Amino acid sequence: MAITMSDTARQITVTVSLAVCIVGSMIGVGVFGGTPIAQAAGGALAADSTLLAPATPAFSIWSVVYTGLAAYTVWQWLPSQRTNPRQRKLGWLVALSMILNAAWILSVQAGWLAASVLVIVGLLAVLAGCFLRYSRSRPSSPVEAVVVDGTLGLYLGWTSVAVCANIAAALKAAGFSGFGWRPEVWSIAVLVVVAAVGIALAVKGQGRLALAAAIAWGLLWITVGRSADAPESFPTAIASAAAAAVVLGAAILVRTRVALATAPVRNRRA
Repeated sequence: MAITMSDTARQITVTVSLAVCIVGSMIGVGVFGGTPIAQAAGGALAADSTLLAPATPAFSIWSVVYTGLAAYTVWQWLPSQRTNPRQRKLGWLVALSMILNAAWILSVQAGWLAASVLVIVGLLAVLAGCFLRYSRSRPSSPVEAVVVDGTLGLYLGWTSVAVCANIAAALKAAGFSGFGWRPEVWSIAVLVVVAAVGIALAVKGQGRLALAAAIAWGLLWITVGRSADAPESFPTAIASAAAAAVVLGAAILVRTRVALATAPVRNRRA
């Protein structure tokens, strides 16, 4: 398959977007003098800001995601990948996700919580688009399974939890009172939705474990946060732990069923 101008433009765009994303992340942790995310916007996104805020250690997953995105950027430059139909479908969306990642950090730094919600929802939509594209085909090697599917799965899974925390923080900052309902009613309702989405993604993605693990990671750190830090909420902690178990369990069950269903086919081919 011949290399086109579009292939080269895509590869360069992905690389530039990674650089923008890394600079944005450094701003987000205060390397360049910016305010760390937990302290920006009046602490609206701190670990103790809302019932849906994960405990601080949860955010270490970004290091893994950024490492994966760097590996993906190198991977897509390999001669075997330059014209790969899978990369042609994914590259532009991955680049856009990294630009949105940086835009989210900058919007929070500026204190624009409403804007940050729009950006992170857009990021979630882009990553969902990536998921739908890479789920249509299997990776050609174990390395691709980790670098492409694994990285994007972690990215989508964590963002699925982060968007809930971001929206909750923005609503609280805007003075939303929950129509008089107890905060736990809202937090548990959101966690039920997250669990349902996790099950749907497990079915659609045939039990992709990286995606489920990232969702469960975020949910379990919500459990830790609501058990150990203010605002403490036992119902939210239990609901979050249950949601994590459901999402992981669904992914493992679906993956096992797919493996069992395809095993006879492999045996016949052998």
